[in-house]
Amino acid sequence: HAGQDAAHAPNLPRVAALVREVGADVVLLQEVDRGTRRSGGVDQPATLRRLTGYEVAFGKTLDFDGGEYGIAILSRWPIARDTLVRLPGDQPQDGAGDTHEPRGALLATISAPGGAITVIDTHLDQSRDDRWRRQELRAIVALADSARRDGTVRAILVGGDFNSTPESEVHAAALRAGLRDAWAVCGSGDGFTFPADSAVKRIDYLYLTGDAGCREARVVPADASDHRPVLVRVTLP
Repeated sequence: HAGQDAAHAPNLPRVAALVREVGADVVLLQEVDRGTRRSGGVDQPATLRRLTGYEVAFGKTLDFDGGEYGIAILSRWPIARDTLVRLPGDQPQDGAGDTHEPRGALLATISAPGGAITVIDTHLDQSRDDRWRRQELRAIVALADSARRDGTVRAILVGGDFNSTPESEVHAAALRAGLRDAWAVCGSGDGFTFPADSAVKRIDYLYLTGDAGCREARVVPADASDHRPVLVRVTLP
């Protein structure tokens, strides 16, 4: 949320504390600023790296307000490589926080214990019409399929803010494509994540592929951002 909680108070130290508190190994972040005027010129990925001690990958989706705006991944383990892939969309693209901002997927190959994993972090379009989210989802599925065919990693995980509820065509298309909703596998309850103070929607997901499984999925009751975080304990064969 551009370094602020829902009440627009600075939140980077609270996000870092939450990462340490829950013991997350890999963290998927959206709406990250680097050097923008609205964030006081702060390099937010570097700040989170310093506060957590984790490695960080940042993917710029657009230039904004004198700096950069995009998505990021924090990892307890080394990040061997990362790349930002721009997602397709024929919608008008105006700027960060606008309904039609450019979207991307950040792919990071992480040297986890027991073998490398690929994590795909994304933040889909937020407009009422889901046709652009459906376009973006097809591109993300293709990225996951390509990573799987590469055959050099143990698992591919796909997650982020999909701006789509479980009843949506976007979620249904993800399932038809072979992505498995971790919440359906090992979560319980409604899984609502937004808004943080009175969550009424489930729009944040982690999808599993291949032999990856999970033993727990839960929403953490935290107000460090404008969404509540989802914590998934992933299992690999």
